[in-house]
Amino acid sequence: MNKLPKDLAQQVDWEAAASESVVLSGLPDAELALPDANDGGASSKAAKIMLVDDEDISIEMLQAFLEDVGYQNFVSTTQSPEAFDLLHNERPDVLLLDLHMPEVNGFEILSRMQADPTLKRIPVIMLTAAADAATKLEALKLGATDFLAKPVDPSELVLRLRNTLAAKAYQDQLAYYDVLTGLSNRERFLDRLDWTIRFSRRYGTAGAVLQIGLDRFKHINEALGPGVGDRVLRAIAQRLDESLRDSDIVARTTAEGLQPLLSRMGGDEFTVLLPGVVKSDVAGAVAQRILDVVAIPLSIGRQELFVTCCIGVALFPADGTARDTVLKAAGVAMRHAKVDRRGSYRFFSRQLNARSRERLSLETDLRRAIERDELALFYQPKVDLKTNQMVGAEALLRWRHPQHGIVGPASFIPLAEDTGLIMPLGTWVLNTACRQLQIWQAAGRKLPRVSINVSSHQFRQRGLVQGIRDALAGAQLDARHLCVEITESAIMDNAQENISTLDEIKSGGVALSVDDFGTGYSSLSYLKRFPIDEMKIDRSLIANVDGDKDNAAIVTAIIAMAHSLHLRVVAEGVERTPELAFLRHLGCDECQGYLYSRPLSARDFAALLLVDQLPLLEPASAAGA
Repeated sequence: MNKLPKDLAQQVDWEAAASESVVLSGLPDAELALPDANDGGASSKAAKIMLVDDEDISIEMLQAFLEDVGYQNFVSTTQSPEAFDLLHNERPDVLLLDLHMPEVNGFEILSRMQADPTLKRIPVIMLTAAADAATKLEALKLGATDFLAKPVDPSELVLRLRNTLAAKAYQDQLAYYDVLTGLSNRERFLDRLDWTIRFSRRYGTAGAVLQIGLDRFKHINEALGPGVGDRVLRAIAQRLDESLRDSDIVARTTAEGLQPLLSRMGGDEFTVLLPGVVKSDVAGAVAQRILDVVAIPLSIGRQELFVTCCIGVALFPADGTARDTVLKAAGVAMRHAKVDRRGSYRFFSRQLNARSRERLSLETDLRRAIERDELALFYQPKVDLKTNQMVGAEALLRWRHPQHGIVGPASFIPLAEDTGLIMPLGTWVLNTACRQLQIWQAAGRKLPRVSINVSSHQFRQRGLVQGIRDALAGAQLDARHLCVEITESAIMDNAQENISTLDEIKSGGVALSVDDFGTGYSSLSYLKRFPIDEMKIDRSLIANVDGDKDNAAIVTAIIAMAHSLHLRVVAEGVERTPELAFLRHLGCDECQGYLYSRPLSARDFAALLLVDQLPLLEPASAAGA
């Protein structure tokens, strides 16, 4: 293992090397500051300059000329075969390269640099005694930036170097910085991560990558517009930057010059590179600080927004020794954090990686499920609590997976929402339910009203109302046989605009139900304006309601409130006789749950349907306390 050099701060301060050649800042509001023509290039003096020449005297003279005007950060070699490795290890801001050298000449080094994505952007000033146009033309074709004739004139050297660094700084600002936030962009982050991992292998150090994804940012864009979304991203970027600069933890881990790097990877995702972090608890402390800072309410104009994020943490070399491996590990951990809960962070583990591969496989299978006819609707009866008569049913999606058997919605609906597959799935459910009702109707059966679930993603789509109309028309079905269930959280998200969508659905004769009521934060002022017909109490409140005083109080209040608004109340997940008795005592209108019936296949459900009336169902006698 190579020994860590004493002047580590100078040698590995790649932030300075990349950004101080011209005064640049990672702050969100930073602007490019080109050197003043009268300051002698003072703002570029921190640039790292690499010299490659087979003659010691030439390097000494060049360095002396540049030291006289204030440059002080040099890397040099007289061994041209070492130049390529040195370029990778040092990442200079500019290369002064002799053209004619034994073993490996300047043309060969130029050619290899152009073929390497991490080196091709480094400007190269060629040093040559040749004056012929053909030599210069060949060098330009291979990527040379400028030329200096030997013997070198000191004034010309300083002028050409300053111009080259200024041009590089401007190009770097365009190529390596995010226009919206002013932070480093994806390309710069990947470059720095690659360099830092190679540095860690060389000197036996460690580090961490934090991948940050904002929660439900798409909803902000959709509800308030991309302009507000951009302002949120800029504000979050500034908070992240300040949290890293002001963090004592980060300061302690970067005391030897290994500076953290904050980048915007694109969309609503950011990354933090923490070189020199050896212990996982340090990375965890930084992640928690970021979570806390992001969660502080944002004021955008007159709008107060509550934004949270999830963070995935990967450590190197523990979780990988290659750039892409480490970044993938951080991404896997972040996605699992999002699945667990909003506003959390997760460390990468091999188990998470296995779950991620399983999720990817499931996504591939889900994309083919419709065309392979693997989806099915099951129907769970809804029962009138006064008469025990079935008055409706909820259509529940199931997936007949060829390897895993019947897969419930909890296993694949979140995946469908993340990947956009929820839209074709929702359309399939709507059309299939309407066609099935038409089949039962054609068979002369008395039809119940069937409820279908509409996800929050579907509800926000402009084509939802027309899709419902088309499904009814295609099945030649009366709208009174269909009910649309929308969750409380979806209906309250941008409630004012949702009223018009609900009015359109209701005007066509379709019933409306608020699903999972009691789990969100409804505004009573809006609730009374929604054109809804029924309210479904979430199963989490029904479980053991007869013995849980808190749940009993909430359910009692919900039923009373719903009845005062002339709404039907449906209790979900009723599985025990004491629960049923409690609900009947409160005057709950309907219920569904295993106490009356499990979800049934279309064939088994059809067996319940009668010609002239809906059937009577009795609760299971064995279901006790």
